[in-house]
Amino acid sequence: MGTTFVLSDRPHPPKPRKLDGKQEAFLIATACSAAPEGRTRWTLKLLAQRIVSLGLVDSMSQYGSVKAESHVN
Repeated sequence: MGTTFVLSDRPHPPKPRKLDGKQEAFLIATACSAAPEGRTRWTLKLLAQRIVSLGLVDSMSQYGSVKAESHVN
């Protein structure tokens, strides 16, 4: 196994989107809005808690990626 093998990467299949267009727009609008009372800005954790509490997604990972989508339209 030479350097070329180690540095070359195999193709990866595309991953499905975690949020649909409306959900993504809502998340962006929320991030651009005033932060919750007592906060100076939105954090990834606060945004995750917000979209989960509204039922847009079922849960979020510790890294802020969406784990599962609900069936809310």
